[in-house]
Formats: sequence, structure tokens, C-alpha cells
Amino acid sequence: MEPKTANRYSAPALEKGLDILEALAHSESGYTLNELAQTLGRNVNEIFRMVMTLQHRGFIHQPDPDDRYALTLKMFQLAHCQQPVKSLVQVALPLLRELAERSRQSCHLSLYRGGRVVIIAQMDSPERWSFGLKLGEAMGLTDTSSGHVLLAYQDEVERTRMLSNHIQVDGELQMDPGELFSILKDVRTNGYASMPSIQIGGVTNIAFPVFGNGGRVLAAVNVPHIARIDGVPRPDITQIKDIMAGICMRLSTRLGYDIPQDAARPDSAA
Repeated sequence: MEPKTANRYSAPALEKGLDILEALAHSESGYTLNELAQTLGRNVNEIFRMVMTLQHRGFIHQPDPDDRYALTLKMFQLAHCQQPVKSLVQVALPLLRELAERSRQSCHLSLYRGGRVVIIAQMDSPERWSFGLKLGEAMGLTDTSSGHVLLAYQDEVERTRMLSNHIQVDGELQMDPGELFSILKDVRTNGYASMPSIQIGGVTNIAFPVFGNGGRVLAAVNVPHIARIDGVPRPDITQIKDIMAGICMRLSTRLGYDIPQDAARPDSAA
């Protein structure tokens, strides 16, 4: 019998390094060298040189000599060098800045990558205070408004693939499939997702889809809305939804989306 390609061309050292990266990617607090060895089912001597090499190359770091090893943002930065992601961010940033200015809220752009929803661009509120997520952070796929938007507009095959490859992030809630599919149906009907944050009190997450060529959903734009209670006039959630609908449609057209002729086109300023 012909041996499998993976066995014929195996690279044990490379596989060891990838195992280390994957283990750290799934750990919220990182690992000591001993803990990492135990997690991988290896002894410390087997992984020591690989850990030192990954640290030297900037893929992992150990903030203090006695601290745990954790991933740096280097892989995220390398992913951003890919032209599709780089182009998406370059086109989106001016419109995200406009959204932050007009809504007086922070906003971010995210996409589905490797089983997770990852933030690839973020813009702070122009106010003295703001709430936002860090660039490169991973969010839940099944319990966030951005995840719901990214799932809602896929065909059944792609949605199944995304869910089967899904990697839960820390704190992500288990979602009943029937409840999830009902939410996704509502998202398609309304054209957006809106829900109270399950992690932060007082935050309402509002997400709209960003379409590309062929009507494929490329990303989601999210505003984590914080309501002011001091009486200072600011756009409310309904007004922010209108602003987001227009800006996301403009972003979509700049990315090659052909708006259906019978579709409303709010806020059509170029």
C-alpha cells in the first residue's frame, strides 16, 4: 500500500514546533516549560530547543524569567501581510473612523479565521472614554453578534464547516443549535445582529455584514454600544444602526459588492 503523503514527507521538528504554537493558542494563561511538556506528552528536553527557537524568532515570549510562555502577535501580523486581509483593512479604516466619529462609539472589524472570529481592525471612540477590543483578539463564534452575522449569511455547507471547525474561546457560552439557527434566521431577516454583551454589563453589541464580490460575506463591523446616563445628547441605538447600515453598504460596494436593484441604500454618501 502506498504510504500517506503526510508520513512520507513528515518533518518531526516542524510538527513539534507547530504543536507548541497550537497548545499555546488554546491556553488563556500560557504554560511554563514543564506544563507545556506535560500538555504535549513530551519531556522538557524534547521541546526545550524548539521553545528557545520560537522565542528567539518572536513567535512566543516569556515576559519574566519565571513566567509562563505565551504567543506574541507575530502570527497575527504575518496573516495581515496577506493581500486580501491587508486590502480589506486599508479600505475599511477610513469608514471605521467615520463610524466612530458619527456614532461617538468604538467599533471594530472582524472575520472568521481558523475556527475563530478575529478582530483585524479597531477604532476608538472620539469621546474621553471608550470601550473596545484589542487588535488580534479572538471572539466567540456562536455567542457574539459578529459571529452571528458571519454565520447567518453562509450557505448550509459553509456554515456547517465553520461550526465543525469552531474553536471555543475562553468564556464562550454553549449555544443550543435550535436557538442558534433561530437567531441566525432573525439576523438574515433584520439585516444585522444586536444583543447585550454576555461578558460586559451595560454593553449592547450591534453588528452588520460586509459583503464582497458575488455577495459573499467577508467580515462583520461591530459597535459595542455604551449608553450615556449623564444626559449628554448622543446618537441612540436606532440612529447608530442607520449609520452602520449605510457605512457597511458603502464598504461593501468598495469591495466589489453589487447592490441588488430592489435593495434600499441608506446613507449613500460616497
